[in-house]
Amino acid sequence: MAEISEFEHRTFTFAGTTRDVYEAGTGPAVIVIAEIPGIHPSVLEFAATVRDAGFTVVMPRLFGDVPSGLGVGTMLKVFPPLCVSREFAAFATGRTEPVSVWLRALARDAHVRHGGPGVGVVGMCFTGGFALGMMVDDVVVAPVLSQPSLPFPLSAKQKADIHLSPEDLARVKERVADGVCVLGLRFTGDPLSPPQRFETLRRELGDNFIGVEIDSSPGNDWGIKPKAHSVLTIDLVAEDPEHPTAKALAQVLDFFRDRLQPD
Repeated sequence: MAEISEFEHRTFTFAGTTRDVYEAGTGPAVIVIAEIPGIHPSVLEFAATVRDAGFTVVMPRLFGDVPSGLGVGTMLKVFPPLCVSREFAAFATGRTEPVSVWLRALARDAHVRHGGPGVGVVGMCFTGGFALGMMVDDVVVAPVLSQPSLPFPLSAKQKADIHLSPEDLARVKERVADGVCVLGLRFTGDPLSPPQRFETLRRELGDNFIGVEIDSSPGNDWGIKPKAHSVLTIDLVAEDPEHPTAKALAQVLDFFRDRLQPD
């Protein structure tokens, strides 16, 4: 398993906000935004996989300890503050999470320092849709949404919402029209990342939204549990290259290669 000691610790400050950032690798940058409860062992393993594929992983700490555990106590410590934080707007529809402004600045900084045609971004679960908010900036050329879960899907409106303001959605659609593709991943039975959200993405972004939906229905061929959630981390079966999650991981890496390493 990957260790946090493999990643260099630095800080990044923008608009008066300073956060810890962990980096490793060489080549164009990929921003890896951890899921709840933070940079836990499976997130570190995914980040190491991206690093080993020829990229510089840039991993900001938005919440949780480093490294973070996965116990109930950790979840209870991290989750409630996030729900009420203005930075994340966890329940709001028609609004981009304010933390995206800081993340865009981090992406610009990473691009200057690590080169390439732009940067990639992958968010997961609570942060799954953050790459859309970051796409407002031209530097983000390879956005990946893994099981995007905000706004929390409590109502029909929230289930279909993609956590973007109308202005930011218009800008994202402009970038898609210019050829930028968005890759999305989810399990079909995941209640936190409902199918309505992918339907909205397909309607708004057209063929340039690549939606990967892994069958987790009862009795599915791979024995994936009905409430499987974390495609690239906890529920990943990397040791079997034919497993749908392993194929999804391979597709993410190819997505980054095609857009960040065109030569």
